[in-house]
Amino acid sequence: MTMTDPIADYLTRIRNAQMAKLETVRCPASKIKLAISGLLLEEGYIAAYQVHENAGKPEIEVALKYVNGTPAIEEIKRVSRPGLRAYRGRDEIPSNRAGLGTVILSTNLGLMTDKKARAQGIGGEVICTVF
Repeated sequence: MTMTDPIADYLTRIRNAQMAKLETVRCPASKIKLAISGLLLEEGYIAAYQVHENAGKPEIEVALKYVNGTPAIEEIKRVSRPGLRAYRGRDEIPSNRAGLGTVILSTNLGLMTDKKARAQGIGGEVICTVF
């Protein structure tokens, strides 16, 4: 069976692993998943991530972060999906929870957070929101 939205699968694996209080979660790796993981690490939502080989295929292992037993990620949602893309201009970039959360955008300069996109004055496709 083919997967129609690998990014949604990746975000769901992280969400489910945190609800189950797991230390790490593994899933198939791709460039965009690595970029999302880098942004999540940079923003302090995960502890670390590594790429491993499993039967000749790359897998990404994400070390989840907990603060006093509570997951660092309260909510992680996919916004743009294959059936309904969500593009926003530089003046329409949403803010998550009045600026307390993070919105990850895919721009012509690569993946970046909403704060960086506003600072550079560019818009793009809204990949997901994290709080």
